[in-house]
Amino acid sequence: MKIGIFDSGVGGLTVLSTAMKIIPDAEYIYYADLDNVPYGTKEKEDVRKRTYDAVEFLYGMGVEAVVIACNTATSTSVEYLRKRFNIPVIGMEPAVKPAIETSNTGKVIVMATELTLKEKKYKDLVSRLEGVSIVESLPMPELVEMAENFNFNHDDVERLLNRKLEKYNLEEYSAIVLGCTHFIYFKNVLERIVPGNISVIDGNLGTVNHLQKTLQEKGNCIKSCGSIEYYVSGRKAVHGEFEKYLIYLKENNI
Repeated sequence: MKIGIFDSGVGGLTVLSTAMKIIPDAEYIYYADLDNVPYGTKEKEDVRKRTYDAVEFLYGMGVEAVVIACNTATSTSVEYLRKRFNIPVIGMEPAVKPAIETSNTGKVIVMATELTLKEKKYKDLVSRLEGVSIVESLPMPELVEMAENFNFNHDDVERLLNRKLEKYNLEEYSAIVLGCTHFIYFKNVLERIVPGNISVIDGNLGTVNHLQKTLQEKGNCIKSCGSIEYYVSGRKAVHGEFEKYLIYLKENNI
């Protein structure tokens, strides 16, 4: 079985890493639109076109399901894509629901890209969960740039996070949601600097579990021995271009 995983850049490798643990025998095709990253500062129609082109490429490669491992692309494009491709299209969304459900009356900070946070899909999600009064939205475009540049220097990350969070009384908060897959590379650092009352939550596991359930319901049977192919904006990736990220995730138990 071939499964396509798409992201604007390297953030979706965190989803791929999780998928490989839960569905290890699939053939994965990972597509990163590195020529156009980041998506979070682009116009909605631009993101939608680039996302469509990526999914069309993966569809042409014979994938039986696609994971849009990018919150920004999901928020702008997932419904559009589902109407145009006859395979499951699994999207990402900020894990606001589990954060609110476990909030214990504390507030929730959602870190995401600017475009994700201003999209109707996100606002409707927060409103539907009755979280308007307790959810704070915090754009963090710097983390996307740091991940893309393989800058995981913990001192640099700590300085940035402390500066961004200094306006919040963190004792009033119970959860921080990582609403961009790029941010998951920094999960361990964030967990270390915030008070112990705060849970750091991402949506990767829930997304991959949803993928697995969808494939099972469709009767898809995985009959391969596991493999990964990488593509960058429609061309074969340079050997070793992405593997260092998977090694980093494994070494840091992310």
